[in-house]
Amino acid sequence: MTRPAARPLLWLAALLAVYLCAPFIASVPQIGHADWAGVDWRATWSAVGVSAASASVAALIILIGGVPLGYWLARSSARGVALLGFIVQLPLALPPLTSGVLLLFLLGPYSWIGQIAGGTLTDSFAGIVLAETFVAAPFLIVAARSAFASVDPVYDDVAATLGHRAGSRFFRVMLPVAWPAIRAGLALAWLRAFGEFGATVMVAYHPYSLPVYTYVMFGAQGLPAMMPLLLPTLAIAVICAVLSVYGRSSRTALIARTDNGDDAPVALAARPSTAAQDLRLSVALKRRLGTFDLDIEWKPSTRRLAIIGPSGSGKSIALKLIAGLERNEGGMLELGRRNLNDMPPEQRKIGYMPQDYGLFPHMTVAQQLAFPVDSDPTVARYWLDHLGLSRLIARLPKELSFGQRQRVALARALSRHSELLLFDEPFSALDTPRRRTLQRSLRELQREIEAVTVIVTHDPDEAAMLADEVLVIEQGRALQMGLTLDVFQRPANLRVAELLGLRNVGEGRITADGSVRSACGLTLPTAQAGVRLGAGTDVMWRVSAAAIRPSPDGCYEANIDAVEVRSGGRFVVARTGECRFDFASDDPTLVEGSRVRLSIDAAGVFVWKR
Repeated sequence: MTRPAARPLLWLAALLAVYLCAPFIASVPQIGHADWAGVDWRATWSAVGVSAASASVAALIILIGGVPLGYWLARSSARGVALLGFIVQLPLALPPLTSGVLLLFLLGPYSWIGQIAGGTLTDSFAGIVLAETFVAAPFLIVAARSAFASVDPVYDDVAATLGHRAGSRFFRVMLPVAWPAIRAGLALAWLRAFGEFGATVMVAYHPYSLPVYTYVMFGAQGLPAMMPLLLPTLAIAVICAVLSVYGRSSRTALIARTDNGDDAPVALAARPSTAAQDLRLSVALKRRLGTFDLDIEWKPSTRRLAIIGPSGSGKSIALKLIAGLERNEGGMLELGRRNLNDMPPEQRKIGYMPQDYGLFPHMTVAQQLAFPVDSDPTVARYWLDHLGLSRLIARLPKELSFGQRQRVALARALSRHSELLLFDEPFSALDTPRRRTLQRSLRELQREIEAVTVIVTHDPDEAAMLADEVLVIEQGRALQMGLTLDVFQRPANLRVAELLGLRNVGEGRITADGSVRSACGLTLPTAQAGVRLGAGTDVMWRVSAAAIRPSPDGCYEANIDAVEVRSGGRFVVARTGECRFDFASDDPTLVEGSRVRLSIDAAGVFVWKR
């Protein structure tokens, strides 16, 4: 049922549709008045042939030059590109006769180009082609520019990390993805060239193209003589419309398979044993983008790494610098004994997985795995089998579930003996159950492969699960780095603790008796750590949730701010003074707004120097 709000729009659409259909309907009664006997069919079909041939040659010229020009206009940030884009669209705004006059200034017999060509560029087939190319080219260029601008740049980035140079990436990835829109623009350009009159009649009155011949017949013998000439034009228009409708209706809608069974953890069989590589990543990353400045040095000692930070902290830029997709300004980048800093991305032997996995939409699973330049078919088959993808090799990405896409991207990266795997928030778009399932699968895979893996994430739990070392960054600077357990147990400051989602953490100073006077005004007991550090030492402190318990004779009186359920457990958030404590409790009497006395076990209070 049509909603009332949509009815005015429906009436407007119907009004325009009636107007567009009316001329065709009005022409039907006129067919009987046509002068069929006086038609010179030889001249008519000659004009049709000239128009079809010239439009085809013009379309070929436009295709060869217009696709690269559209790509350049879409991708280049050079000065003057916007002005060039404006100029190449001017023929759309100019009256066709004006376009013809401008072409005469350039190609006419008295221009220097016309004199060099001996006057062959006017009143000739070449002149028709040049006129049609001028007026029809913007249709393809605009379509190509829009098509390439809409193609996700991540496809180009992923193709680069898989070993393909710029030319190969254009012809094998960017052009096929953009081709449907370019093909539509090419069809419009051909039709515009076929029907061009104004510029053609100014530049090349002879030989007659179909529009010019139709105009001549109308001027000489009137409407009845012109009517039969409309048939070829209408026939071509109908054929193009039918092909367009058929092409659209023949496309089958493919729905992604998202059943849970496809995302279940995959049992990995033992990989054939190989000599372990002592790969370690060492980076010094420097990059300025506008007002943002990234400057990080990191030399982790393990192979499973994570970069964690808030949005806009520079995580993704850091990953692209490691991949070679952004220029590292004066920094250092080493993997084992290899210096990667001066290598283009196609030579770094890395696997790069953006947030949506970067699967090329026009390639099947089998083609994805064969795409890397140095793909090893034996290794690719191994990962197909052991990641449960063998029965999916003929599917396109849109036919795969999220879990299947992730496993295909992994298999593609691993099929080229990648020494470095880079994951840019690969689970951010997934719901929690599926995210946890795929995280466990990736953790199992990390134990099997020898490559260094770097996970970029804003999820502390994900970093803790998938990394042995973490780097915490904000605003392009490192806040803390080290072994995952050390960083989570001993955050360097409150901001790190906040980014890691840690609770019961604060700042303070050791008192004379070895306890901690917290910045929020509370005195916390300690075991021996406070005594060892010495009075007056500025420290960070953390209280284990298990060390906090309600007690009638507890030392701290607190207000309960909230009761929360997390991972199936009941947690109480209590405030005493300016300090907030979080602890587990199933006591139903502890509800929001009530008061409680708390005791804190000194053995559960940990302190360390700031």
